[in-house]
Amino acid sequence: MAERKIHFVSLGCVKNRVDTEVMLGVAGRDGWRVVEEPDEAEVIVVNTCGFIGEAKKESIDTIFELAEYKKIGACQKLVVSGCLSQRYPGELAAQMPEVDHFLGSSDMLKLEQVLAGDAERMLVGNPADWVVRASDPRVVTQSRASAWLKIAEGCDRTCAFCVIPSLRGKQRSRTADDVVAEAERLVAAGAIELNLISQDTVAWGRDLNRASRNAGAAGEASEPGPAGRLASLVRRVADVPGVRWVRVFYLYPETLDDELVELLAQHPRVVPYVDMPLQHASDAMLKRMRRGHGRDRQRRVVERLRAKVPGLTFRTAFIVGHPGETAADFNELCAFVEWARFEHAVVFRYSDEETCAAHAMGDKVPALVSANRARKLLALQRGIARKKNQALMGTEMDVLVEGPSEEHELVMKGRHAGQAPEIDGGVYLSEGEAHPGEMRRVRIVQASDWDLVGELTDLSEAGDRRPKAPAPRRVSLKMVGAARETRWQ
Repeated sequence: MAERKIHFVSLGCVKNRVDTEVMLGVAGRDGWRVVEEPDEAEVIVVNTCGFIGEAKKESIDTIFELAEYKKIGACQKLVVSGCLSQRYPGELAAQMPEVDHFLGSSDMLKLEQVLAGDAERMLVGNPADWVVRASDPRVVTQSRASAWLKIAEGCDRTCAFCVIPSLRGKQRSRTADDVVAEAERLVAAGAIELNLISQDTVAWGRDLNRASRNAGAAGEASEPGPAGRLASLVRRVADVPGVRWVRVFYLYPETLDDELVELLAQHPRVVPYVDMPLQHASDAMLKRMRRGHGRDRQRRVVERLRAKVPGLTFRTAFIVGHPGETAADFNELCAFVEWARFEHAVVFRYSDEETCAAHAMGDKVPALVSANRARKLLALQRGIARKKNQALMGTEMDVLVEGPSEEHELVMKGRHAGQAPEIDGGVYLSEGEAHPGEMRRVRIVQASDWDLVGELTDLSEAGDRRPKAPAPRRVSLKMVGAARETRWQ
């Protein structure tokens, strides 16, 4: 039998990356070889983002671009999956005859039917039907020393600007045992850094506890709910033998559990890194955004974490130009950022999505005003980040080596504990030999707004020297335009 080849493009967030990695696992299990060039592939899969306008445009442009390989390449099937097809299944099916199959945001395992040749064209199901499990096939892309670990799917929040609940369904948490089982599998494959993600990570386990209570009230046998809260899961993952770094992403700014704060402050393998999208800092805007809290709570959360967690790295995100945002609201946001001194912050311009609650609100902010506000806030944050990085000059730190830099294959690049994969800057290694997957000691000698340059200080054979990590399978994983546009700390 002739070798069957498949090509993947993954757009959007790292949660989408995990979904793409599951489809890679499905293809590999069924004997398909992943190829880097789309003109070689018999099947091309595009995992789309449908969150905001620019992401939708990027997804549509990519689909049409890859559809050309049905004419000039070996492609016989073009498959579109993910949030865009979940959001607009009928419209896409009518307007894109070039696409052979559509999968939704929870239909990754249905790729097996497509590859077997007996699938219907429209396979978009209920977004609440699936959440990744440890038993699902998965191929980790990029460095195998680092992996994203999705602990839940969907969201129960009702933020005015967000369409995620309609695209991904209500919150569905994986059990702690299942998450730990996948963590163990990832570590066995070479991972030493695990990054815990979901849409609303701080809410992990609440749906499991509700289900357990309801089953108990009905007199049914059920497993007990998770042991405590998110903190118990983080501790269990961090205690998996072989793990060196654990990070927690997408925390909501509500009262954080004391145990979780203690883990961030004291556990040797839980990185003191908090990713918490705050979105705004004006009481009026937080109310219009339906965030469920005000400015004072956000300040208390920031103050508490700064006071309790030594060496904290705080990453956040803001939206400017949301309906009703006045110049005074924006100035209040700038003052908050100046006060909080975040290590990393990204800024998004509001996207007026037809299915989000904010679409019906009045007082829309002109696009030019929104763009100017984004530039001003980014410039403010860039100056803060530059000073934060300059303060690291002369310090020594552990750096996880990822591989050759994109700029020069002879220069190795890694990250310190305050830099998350793909979304933060990195550390370029100016001298010495290092291999992907190693954790090395580095002295910082140069700093910029985004990246650092360091010299290896553990040049002897002593210390923690891991063997070279196995090379990951090559797969084209693109970032959407909005993410690239706001790639400032």
